[in-house]
Amino acid sequence: MKSIQEDIKTGNFKSAYLLYGEEAYLKQQYKQNLIRALNPEGDTMNYSQYEGKGIDVKAVIDFCETMPFFADYRVVLVEDSGFFKNKCDELADYMKNLPDYVRLIFCESEVDKRSRMYKAVKNCGRVTEFVRQDEKTLMQWAAGLLGKEGKKITRGDMELLLDKAGTDMGNLRMELEKLITYTGDRNIVSREDIEAVCTTQTANRIFDMVRAVTEQKQERALKLYYDLLTLREPPMRILFLLARQYRQLLLVKQMAGEGVSQNEIAARLGIPAFAVRNAEACARAYKEKELEAAIRDFVDAEEAVKTGRLGDVLSVELLIVKYSSRKGKEETARF
Repeated sequence: MKSIQEDIKTGNFKSAYLLYGEEAYLKQQYKQNLIRALNPEGDTMNYSQYEGKGIDVKAVIDFCETMPFFADYRVVLVEDSGFFKNKCDELADYMKNLPDYVRLIFCESEVDKRSRMYKAVKNCGRVTEFVRQDEKTLMQWAAGLLGKEGKKITRGDMELLLDKAGTDMGNLRMELEKLITYTGDRNIVSREDIEAVCTTQTANRIFDMVRAVTEQKQERALKLYYDLLTLREPPMRILFLLARQYRQLLLVKQMAGEGVSQNEIAARLGIPAFAVRNAEACARAYKEKELEAAIRDFVDAEEAVKTGRLGDVLSVELLIVKYSSRKGKEETARF
């Protein structure tokens, strides 16, 4: 990322840029920064954008072959093309001898580093992966955005915000904007403000549901499940997230038992440290064999739905009822 910033600052641009990775917000920010720097007047004659599968590679090359009209560059943006997962030999070959007035920007979700396109961009330009940011970076970034608006927040309340909003920077930015508007002239963002206006992401609602289950709060666990259904979350997606959460609890319990630090667990699982603390607290309510049995139950529940033995809504409901009672947790019966 620093390399792209330096290119924009100095005006010494590479022939091609590949931006990829999970962190969509940062990826989009850098994409727009590059486009503005390369095409500052918003010139549509010397700029072309291609998106999605089935892009006509010949059309891209033809555009590149045309000299810029009263501009320094012909700028081409290619998004979600799949060129870096599937073969695109024609464009990879063309990039070996790009005209010096061409600037290519590729913005992709996934890439295969063994692909010819990946190697072609690496040879003539810059490849930048945008990964999920760690807890410390997210907190500093969010605090900086609030600080620009003259607002402060405690670390504990910031953790609550991340717990509700998740670690996606785009979603976090929207929640911060809501808080800035909601708090008005007040300079402190409080826990009450966060609870009042911030939307809890589905994955975090699932964790809340798991926590209610581990605490044998069956009524709350079922309420959270019905809330998710009201929000039109498919029961099978809820089951998938529930299974993933229990697998995470098992991994956290195992690593903590081996003496692995919370920060190291967070790094291995790709989740914030505070999420590890929460998961570790939940995992204490289970023995390893109970978590393993639960994971098997989730697999069997999915199979029961696929074979028509159970309805999807009922299958998840039965699991919640089973694991939110002490008796249920100790059972080894399976679907």
